[in-house]
Amino acid sequence: MTDDHAGPAVSRRLMAVVAHPDDETLGAGGTLARATRSGHHTAVAVLAPTTTSRAPLSATATREDLDAAVRMLGVGDLILGSFDDNRLDAVPLLEIVRFVESAIAAIRPDVVLTHHRGDLNIDHRRCHEAVLVATRPTPGNSVETVLAFEVPSSTEWRHDPATVFAPNVFVDIAATIDTKIDTLRCYGTEVREAPHPRSPEAVRALAVLRGSAAGLIAAEGFELVRTIR
Repeated sequence: MTDDHAGPAVSRRLMAVVAHPDDETLGAGGTLARATRSGHHTAVAVLAPTTTSRAPLSATATREDLDAAVRMLGVGDLILGSFDDNRLDAVPLLEIVRFVESAIAAIRPDVVLTHHRGDLNIDHRRCHEAVLVATRPTPGNSVETVLAFEVPSSTEWRHDPATVFAPNVFVDIAATIDTKIDTLRCYGTEVREAPHPRSPEAVRALAVLRGSAAGLIAAEGFELVRTIR
């Protein structure tokens, strides 16, 4: 994919809507970095910016981690929700939808990236549902394309043959895979040692695998949810 062709990496305005800090990097960090390098506006909306569900068993991502990550990716706008980590299933879907709708109204993206519907993490699935509602193709909605990404250690760990992640859109991130890995290290408490899926080695290997499916050195894979041309 070159910057002369339409696609998520060259969107005029691209927004990732994610459940937690680090999801934007794991799922679409290479794509976000590529878009910003190409001069396009990028934004990240985070529903539950404070990850607390694993405390006190392990340290969790902080707002400082998130700020450092979006700076490294070159993200132009960061929009924070106030929902509780791993509690989105206890929140009326309409409340989440309204947050996503307000973020979309503020940024006016033409491409939205979000979680896959089959993720193990309940927050990821609720985020996906809210994005589907908020991006309905109604008059005045700026969103032309919705793409779902995978989050290592979540998407592949839910055993449900009906919702297996099957990427059919691939973004070349050969020039930004190192940025993705460096950004992941901003979340020091979330990074694991190999062979864990969130280890730098595994994240790079996944990019190589997705790239090989599209004749590329490294890629991020997405499932096309909807596109309007």
